[in-house]
Amino acid sequence: MIRENQKLLNQINVISDALILFASLPFAFWFRFYVLPGGIITVPLQKYWALNLSLMLGHLLCYAAFGLYSSLRRTALSKELSLLCFSSVLNLSASLSFLFLFWEMHYSRMTLAIYFVLSLGVVSCKRILLRLYLRRLRRAGYNQKHVVLLGTGVTARSYLKAIQTQRSLGYHAAGYVARQAAPDMDSLSYLGSFDRLESILERLQPDEVVAALDAEDLPLTPGIINLCEKLGLKLSLIPFYAEHMSSTPQFDSIGNIPLLNIRRVPLDNWGNAICKRLVDIAGSLALILLTSPIMLVCAVGVRLSSPGPVIFRQQRVGRNKKKFSMYKFRSMRVNSQQTTRWSTDRDERKTPFGAFLRKYSLDELPQFFNVLKGDMSLVGPRPELPHFVEQFKDEIPLYMVKHQVRPGITGWAQVNDLRGDTSIRARVEHDIYYIENWSLWLDIKILFVTIFKGKFKNSEQLR
Repeated sequence: MIRENQKLLNQINVISDALILFASLPFAFWFRFYVLPGGIITVPLQKYWALNLSLMLGHLLCYAAFGLYSSLRRTALSKELSLLCFSSVLNLSASLSFLFLFWEMHYSRMTLAIYFVLSLGVVSCKRILLRLYLRRLRRAGYNQKHVVLLGTGVTARSYLKAIQTQRSLGYHAAGYVARQAAPDMDSLSYLGSFDRLESILERLQPDEVVAALDAEDLPLTPGIINLCEKLGLKLSLIPFYAEHMSSTPQFDSIGNIPLLNIRRVPLDNWGNAICKRLVDIAGSLALILLTSPIMLVCAVGVRLSSPGPVIFRQQRVGRNKKKFSMYKFRSMRVNSQQTTRWSTDRDERKTPFGAFLRKYSLDELPQFFNVLKGDMSLVGPRPELPHFVEQFKDEIPLYMVKHQVRPGITGWAQVNDLRGDTSIRARVEHDIYYIENWSLWLDIKILFVTIFKGKFKNSEQLR
């Protein structure tokens, strides 16, 4: 049934997108020449119909090429909308290039701009509303995708918990197959053992088979693959080591041999790395110029508040586990515990002026020079003292993954209130999320939230 539903949904999507796209150009023409002032019609509307048809077909082909007419229940809305935007830009760019090179008729550029914004906006709104409607249906028990689960281990239970708690995804587990029934999986029907798998699948005809086998059941995998291909059933495999993998692993190959990279780091791409570095250089230079009067006042205040240097240099662990000197305005009296002890809000070592700097995070301003030097980034995981890195790398799973990118002045963990006396594990989870899902848009979002919500506070109060 789900296949018929998906086919019908795809047809509705294609037809509705086509209608929106086709209606957008005459509407844009009317709006440009009959609503906005100063419009002089040089090409009549009748001459736009051939262009309108080609734009519509081009958009639909681009949407299809980027998978926007396949099942998107497991795709984030942000990804769907970004693909939609990219497809529209690509199609419009190709169309404009063709018109410039081969078409003698001079269409209104303003009309085409209105068409682009209007068609993209309306199609996006339609898809958002459709998602909301489908989620409501799935929560009510309709439009379900029926699956059979293979296995009873940790990965199988994690998958089961995910689909049971996220009912809007619309997955319904018809039961599980395992060597024997598991007493603590009584919320799901036991369908039988693996030697009865063929008859079980033939009887139930599920939309998907999910194999989450333990290591001892791995020899069964080739037989399960062959059986699902024989019955024409979709098979999804969850490795028994899934808890150690990224949610977005990267696949590569050598010859015909597939290679699975368990952790995808977008900043390993040199193009992404260059973009981020250019933003860091431009941003740090601008911020140094803007805050230089404030830094001068802070420097004088630190000098007058207590004996010692104005700038506090502290060894931190950065990208690739290399140590660097992180700069701060000194906010404490010179002491012997500055490299082995975290500071707190009521730390007796702080000077009154230092407490003021900490309160408004002014002590962090010299770190813009760290960013300019390349030791740090504006956004990234907070760097830690070598003493604590040695401690946490054995205590916290995946802790050292954060050292695959430059540390930052602010980060995803910080804007999610993971500062102060909060869980180190939670901070690491947020850092890894940032590393695996990096984009310039995510950096901009973090910087915006940091400034807008006033969270540009001293992360050393956390550390």
